[in-house]
Amino acid sequence: EYAIEEAIKLRDEHGGEVTVLTVGPADAEKEIRTALAMGADKSILVEDEDLNGDEHTIAHVLAAIIKDREFDIILGGNVSVDNGAGQVAVRVAELLDIPQVTTITKLDINGHTAVVERDVEGDVEIVEVSLPALFTAQQGLNEPRYPSLPGIMKAKKKPLERLTVEDLNLNLDEIGAKTEVVEYFLPPEKQAGRILEGELTDQVQELVQLLRDEAKVV
Repeated sequence: EYAIEEAIKLRDEHGGEVTVLTVGPADAEKEIRTALAMGADKSILVEDEDLNGDEHTIAHVLAAIIKDREFDIILGGNVSVDNGAGQVAVRVAELLDIPQVTTITKLDINGHTAVVERDVEGDVEIVEVSLPALFTAQQGLNEPRYPSLPGIMKAKKKPLERLTVEDLNLNLDEIGAKTEVVEYFLPPEKQAGRILEGELTDQVQELVQLLRDEAKVV
């Protein structure tokens, strides 16, 4: 939502149009229609039952859509809601051979140059890149709008282009998954913390004893 909101704001300020891209099942149309209701102009959905890959696969599909189209800025989410790997967007930038900056919290456009801010280790990093470029958005970049009723009605009539891997002239064997999820599991439960009571001197003595006898670090 942060990426969509920023794209709409940039379009309203600088002109152009916003195209929403996604790869997923038919149910993904719901999210696309939400983006269109927010104000995006058109959308593309790649839906293919044979497409069952990882970040490597999705990045190749998205790059195949984008490479033959005119664009100035690509905005994406920081991480996906399924694996949360944070790899797809940066892989797309690599395939398209364009600059990329991740986890941005501010974006200013001046002609063919973008100046962005991003959070790094409790500080702020300022980066200047030439366009076209790719950016991933995170909380703090903006405040996403809620779709209005007129926007929802208009979204039903906005263009939605449906594509398959075959339409993109991609070979599933070549873009197949490079990784495999072997298992999902929760980490072991941690023992509840312990609160020391009594006078401060008594607490210190008890803490030293615990560190020596139980934690065995003293």
